[in-house]
Amino acid sequence: MTQTTFEDRPTKPAGPFSAWEIGLALRYLRAKRSEGGIALIAIISYVAISLAVMALITVMSIMAGFRSELLSRMLSFNGHMYVQGQVLNATDREQALARIADVPGVVSVTPLIEAQSLVRGGGQTTGAIVRGLRPGDLDSMSFVNDSLTDEARATFGQGAYGGDRILIGKALASQLGLGVGAPITLYSPTGADSAFGNLGGLEKTYVVGGVFSSGTADFDRGFIFMPLEQAQLFYGKEGMWDVIEVKVAEPDRVADNLAPVREAAGRGSVVSDWRDRLAAFWGALKIERVAMSIILGLVVAIAALNIISGIVMLVKNKTRDIAILRTVGASQGSMLRVFFVAGATIGIAGTATGLILGLLFCLNIGSIQHFLEALFRVQLFNADVYMLDAVPALVDPVDVFWVAAWSLFMSCVAGLLPSWQAAKLDPVEALRYE
Repeated sequence: MTQTTFEDRPTKPAGPFSAWEIGLALRYLRAKRSEGGIALIAIISYVAISLAVMALITVMSIMAGFRSELLSRMLSFNGHMYVQGQVLNATDREQALARIADVPGVVSVTPLIEAQSLVRGGGQTTGAIVRGLRPGDLDSMSFVNDSLTDEARATFGQGAYGGDRILIGKALASQLGLGVGAPITLYSPTGADSAFGNLGGLEKTYVVGGVFSSGTADFDRGFIFMPLEQAQLFYGKEGMWDVIEVKVAEPDRVADNLAPVREAAGRGSVVSDWRDRLAAFWGALKIERVAMSIILGLVVAIAALNIISGIVMLVKNKTRDIAILRTVGASQGSMLRVFFVAGATIGIAGTATGLILGLLFCLNIGSIQHFLEALFRVQLFNADVYMLDAVPALVDPVDVFWVAAWSLFMSCVAGLLPSWQAAKLDPVEALRYE
């Protein structure tokens, strides 16, 4: 029986990214400058990538937070879908309201009257949009409804034709110097109809029944709420609706509700959604988001390019080692992978640290803000202006994924270029001057 010795066994070459390649790359990174390492440059590259990734995640999360808060306030004040057309004057419009309300995902259906008016109060005159709605429909505007007192909610809509108590925004009340119980005069350019025809230019003095705050200064300055019956009478639209406002459970997926609501409203109805009415605003938000992502993405790319200088210096310092390894049998691919792993390790470590720091900062941004305000005794974020207690931050997992992917990609690209130079190094030429 023939015994096979260790020397007789075939030697199996190490595969790509084997333990010795990774171990050698990490050893080069840890080596001091006197030993031909790039520890200091590696640390600088690592810190730069970490800070760039952290900044990108933080800025995108804060922008997403502001976008979410602003949209939620705007969509709370306005509708998500709008129904117009023949249904507004149809004899079965009440049944149409019920059908729309039964559509899955619809949470509220509100018939409205909207008209522009001149407003006079406190010796000043300004313009505003008067919105007539049923008193019970105030519940569909959570920010407005929550900001009103119990008395304001209880008295709104009480009296003949809805009464003479109206609701004005906080900014408009401040501009005119009015409070609850103060008289306010509205001027209707059309006026009510009578036996002698349209009266035109109707003027009436109402009472401020409550002051609301929608969380958006423009809405608080430009809108007045009036009971639907009173608005129909005052603007000569008795028995008429201008639009049916619909709100859904998921405004971001409002497109899924368009067809069912259109079918429920009946033939001749025109249904649009908030993306049409807020097209300019929505487009500006998307452009701003893309522009900021590109700009900060370039910052991450610039930070990752620091890896190039570090690996170039490492290749220069390790020229003799490369030549010896090539001489004893290491392939060009092995040399490329050793230095590629060295560069990629810096990028991976920097990306991971930046992700952790960015997520921790965003998830605790309120506490950090309040701590800095207490420490420096300054107000970093005015709650009276923004209607928020702290800077909003909304972490989107998709954004986090793409930030990490972009940082890793740029780190790998930056490490690949000098690694290719190391792989092409001729061992004979490298050892000639040693």
